[in-house]
Amino acid sequence: MFSLARFDWRTTIAVVVVAVSVVVAMVLYAGNEGPARPRGNGPTTAAPGMARLVFAVWGTEAEIASYKDVVATYNAQSEVVDVHVEAWPNAALMLTDIQSGEVHPDLYLLPRDDLAETLEADRNRPLLDLLDARGVAFGDEFPRDVISAFSAEDDLQCMPYGSSPMVMYYNTDLVDFERMAARDLPVPPEDREYWNLDMFRAAATFASRPRKGTKGVYIEPTLDGLAPFVYAGGGKLFDDVEEPRSLALSDDDSADSLRATLEVLRDPTITLSNRQVREESALEWFQAGKLGMIAGFRDLTPVLRETEGLRFDVMPMPELDDDATVGELTGVCVAEGPQDRVEQSADFLVNLLSDAAVSTIAATGSFMPTKLDVSYSDAFLQPDLQPANARAFVSSTSSIVLPPLLEGWYELEAVVDPDLERLLTQPSIEDLDLELEAIDEKSRAVLDPEDVPDETDAPEESSSPDEGSSEGP
Repeated sequence: MFSLARFDWRTTIAVVVVAVSVVVAMVLYAGNEGPARPRGNGPTTAAPGMARLVFAVWGTEAEIASYKDVVATYNAQSEVVDVHVEAWPNAALMLTDIQSGEVHPDLYLLPRDDLAETLEADRNRPLLDLLDARGVAFGDEFPRDVISAFSAEDDLQCMPYGSSPMVMYYNTDLVDFERMAARDLPVPPEDREYWNLDMFRAAATFASRPRKGTKGVYIEPTLDGLAPFVYAGGGKLFDDVEEPRSLALSDDDSADSLRATLEVLRDPTITLSNRQVREESALEWFQAGKLGMIAGFRDLTPVLRETEGLRFDVMPMPELDDDATVGELTGVCVAEGPQDRVEQSADFLVNLLSDAAVSTIAATGSFMPTKLDVSYSDAFLQPDLQPANARAFVSSTSSIVLPPLLEGWYELEAVVDPDLERLLTQPSIEDLDLELEAIDEKSRAVLDPEDVPDETDAPEESSSPDEGSSEGP
């Protein structure tokens, strides 16, 4: 133990000051559990006597700036903690640093797709008791389905924050519903709340103009790209919603949905070819005014707003038997750690859920809040900006179908996406059912690897009926 009694009174006063400063610094360091690795542009140390919390985020420059604004407002009022934002350009880079232990945030954004891995690694603290003690009302302000999406083991694991459904962006110059109606083509109702596959195909055909070099639509040949059509036709993506062992694309309803969808998406007169997509991305085609429709999430909105001369709007994904889509869900997790830091993190999380904080982030135009009051407000709808039918985002939220929590989602995509691309680009498929069965079987290598036979386990064939016997047959 360091003691000033060891010094003579004649020792210079400067030595005393230095010693006291060291003691104070040690106390502050211990209370703060050491500095986190700085990444953001904000202050890297807390004010004297205050705990320092790290909030890990990713996003565009505008989103990161909005998080820092929210944090700055909170820090100006807090007498207990100083919150610091550390930022990454995307979720994958952030999670890589968290998983490797290079950074130890107290709170962090998390894509719902990565929740299973986070739970397996015990990197979060369940929230029900923490938020209930702070009077957070789940049922009134947040959709029940989205709360369930971040729940596991009978507890809320992370707090839903962003919920962006996949919608259909369309070029209003190429897809002109008024002109289509004048030609007696099938069009959606005036409120643009829904449309079916026939209307969707008519719009794609109308936008395809060979003389102008335009095409009608492009859908990514991936599980996410095709999932809304499978679900909308009454099909399913997985054989089980809790513990899937394979994809279920060959299921009767799934196969029927895909058959109807592929009749549209494989039509070379209305969709981009492989060569065209290799030359320029589908997004670049859309931005150039050469593509009628492209599926996307809310984060595509500011990108298109910045495209000079582009006029666009959005529609829900087309219905088959019902309405359905997929979504990008983001939650805020509180990291496991000492109880006092967890409590302080929960206090900041409550502030992060306030209307003012959520509105600040929604104003970026790329973020769709889960909180209902804000999603219906002008902060999100932004009625003076494109798209005019922004309510399609809000109405589509209830149609989101969530996949099971999978640790191997990215591995699954790598295994089956090449076959899905062939489905969408081959001129003809002799037997779609056999193709879908083969894709389902391939998925087992990721979803149920223990049930996949190993060639090394195959029994060896004997060279004779009685190998090892001295007598003949």
